[in-house]
This record gives sequence, C-alpha cells and structure tokens, in this order.
Amino acid sequence: MRALIQRVSQAQVDIAGETVGHIGPGLLVLVCAMQGDTTEHSTRLAQKICKLRVFKDDAGKMNLSVKDTGGEALVVSQFTLAGDTSRGNRPGFSAAAAPDQGRMLYDHFVLQMEQSGVGVATGSFGADMSVTLTNDGPVTLWLDI
Repeated sequence: MRALIQRVSQAQVDIAGETVGHIGPGLLVLVCAMQGDTTEHSTRLAQKICKLRVFKDDAGKMNLSVKDTGGEALVVSQFTLAGDTSRGNRPGFSAAAAPDQGRMLYDHFVLQMEQSGVGVATGSFGADMSVTLTNDGPVTLWLDI
C-alpha cells in the first residue's frame, strides 16, 4: 500500500459541489492499494500512520502522533499514486490494484484507522473528487508498506 500524508490545519473533500468529508487539524491521507497488497499491508499502513510523530510537542519538536493530539484523518482513495512515467510522459497505472481489491483494501484501511481511535472522514472510492486543504508546516510524507 502507498500513502501520501499531509499535516493539515483543515481539509475537505467535495463531490459534485457537496462536501462529503471535512476535518480540522490532523492528517490528509491519500491512499492507494497496489497489486499484491493484502489486508496485512493495509493494517500495517494504518497503524504506522496513526503512530507517525509529525505534530509538534510543547518544545516545538515533531514528537506527537495524530492520536496524541486528538486530531482527525481525512482518507481519500487515490489510485494515481501508482502512476508510472518511466516509459514516457503519460502515466501508466498498471501497478494499482484492481478496483474491487482496491476498494476492499481502502475500506479495511479506514476501519483500521477508526479502530485505532482516530476520527476519520472519507471521500468516496472511485468518485471524481475535489480536495482542498491547508497544509500545516508544510509537512508531507510518502509511505510505502
């Protein structure tokens, strides 16, 4: 599984002009299931993100996780994270999991985040979405599990 994580002061996802998910301070998590990924990969990625120390403590050091701060996560499916441009200028997405497998792993990922005690808002798997955010820091990390 692959994720792009951004520390945000707020983020939201809209579909057809209607807000379907919104968070205050926390993490925007763009997540992609790759070919060969399993629920074990999904669980490990969710646990890693929940424990990732990217929020400032009282001394100003990145020492706190989203769980420590009581922050939320906006989780958005993003198959284009599997994009490969090694053969030209048009990205290929053959490394992404098939849609049915991707949806199952995405839903499992969201469930694992929720069960870890993080408040989660989501987009809609496979939908054409508009994501807006206020990046805090900016802090942006790429994770592969």
